[in-house]
Amino acid sequence: MYTMIQAGSMGVPFTSTLGYAGTDILERRPDDFKIIENPFDSDERTVVARAMNPDVAIFHGLKGDKYGNVIVQKHGEELLLAQASRRVIVTVEEIVDSVDSEDPDGWFIPAIHVSAVVHTPMGAHPTGVPGLYDADEDRIREYVEASESDESFEKYLNRYVFEVGTHEQYLELVGLESDRETVAR
Repeated sequence: MYTMIQAGSMGVPFTSTLGYAGTDILERRPDDFKIIENPFDSDERTVVARAMNPDVAIFHGLKGDKYGNVIVQKHGEELLLAQASRRVIVTVEEIVDSVDSEDPDGWFIPAIHVSAVVHTPMGAHPTGVPGLYDADEDRIREYVEASESDESFEKYLNRYVFEVGTHEQYLELVGLESDRETVAR
């Protein structure tokens, strides 16, 4: 998947990858992966992956400004995803006057790649944001257990996604503070 997003972010139709050679993904995803002749060595074959350009990407960041610039944690591939996607929505812990591209708290994503910034304190829950709040291990365990069957996962989604109307209602359901001013740092 990373390779496909990487190709999409570069604006190329595909990229080569050896990571899937010898796996069954080539059989399970024949529309996305192919084995082709290496254009630089006709005696060699290589795996290529189709570029992926999602219609919408949604991820969580640390802070954003009214212009659409955001800072995200220094551990993911959000910049590549933002570059590859047609529309990008970033929920953030905090809205600030201006995001500094040299912010030491995280990686900068410029507004040119962002369609909308949404103030959503505790928006990463049940995962955490270092320095702000820890991961909710009990909720993550509940998610993992629910994913063991379609029936239990459907119940999980109904309870935590479809039956809650707002983010504040979700936070109340899981027993967290829902006052935006208190939660935002």
